[in-house]
Amino acid sequence: MIPQDEFVAARHRDWNELDALIGTGGALHGKGGPTISRTASLYRSLCNDLTRAEGARYTPDLLAYLHGLAGRTHNVLYGAKPLRGSSALRMLLVEFPVALRNNYKLFLLSCALFLVPCAVGIVGAMSSPTFAEGVLPRQALDQMADAYSQGFRSGRNTGQDAFMAGHYVQNNVGIAFRCFATGILFGLGSIFFLVYNGLVIGTVLGWVMHVGHGTNILTFICGHGPYEITAILIAGGAGLQMGYALVATEGLTRFGSLRRHARSIFAQVAGAAVMLVIAAFIEGFWSPSSLPNEVKWAFSAVNSLVVLSFIVLGGRGQATPGLTEVRV
Repeated sequence: MIPQDEFVAARHRDWNELDALIGTGGALHGKGGPTISRTASLYRSLCNDLTRAEGARYTPDLLAYLHGLAGRTHNVLYGAKPLRGSSALRMLLVEFPVALRNNYKLFLLSCALFLVPCAVGIVGAMSSPTFAEGVLPRQALDQMADAYSQGFRSGRNTGQDAFMAGHYVQNNVGIAFRCFATGILFGLGSIFFLVYNGLVIGTVLGWVMHVGHGTNILTFICGHGPYEITAILIAGGAGLQMGYALVATEGLTRFGSLRRHARSIFAQVAGAAVMLVIAAFIEGFWSPSSLPNEVKWAFSAVNSLVVLSFIVLGGRGQATPGLTEVRV
């Protein structure tokens, strides 16, 4: 076994060089290839030194220094790139629609899991009060009907609009988050919340239409619906992709498989979050306004076209490495 003093004397120059390379500031990916290659080489040597030092039972001070240097170097080499403004914009405008198209099978499954129960809720509530009361308490149904009984011809005051916009952000993000985050339960949580929310929303729509206020509620939701409903479906699809990654690992560990899909999932969730914020402001300020119904429906048509065009055409022709396509 080499004495500690001799070991340190032989190796300290490489340690100091590595410390200088990672301590100069700035992200490593922005430096030249030779610098990155040299850093990686010194890191591998450091790992060997650390193994030898632990096996030789050198002093705790030396081991702590080597562990600290190894940890900092690992973070520099393998840590995520900082998310700058241009990177965030590219993620939303390019990577988001590309990731969504790559995940189209699970996105379509998300649509079916939400929209089919929604249709069942609409038809069931319109045809049977018993069905509606089996989904939601009668008091809640009556409150929703009363909220849309007068329509919005007189609009709302500005203070109430701002308050409701904040409420819609919280509520809509909460629904989408549950549809996504519970996908960690091998996709079962996403399936449950998509079906549940689809049924509840459909039942509310069907009940309000059943009592004669269908025009009011449909005109209210038509403006923000293209963003809000689509974002919830995207979040559900991302949750299903997370569950899929944990089941279909393709020889990787579950954590490794999840990491393989992580960039695609994150891009979809980030895009859905932005869409929900847009929907909340439309719902807070535009939807309850006193504008004519025809104007609101025209606005809805434009929004629907914008969302569809972005999903279909966004990011085409752009290089998007690291976005995994789901093959079911």
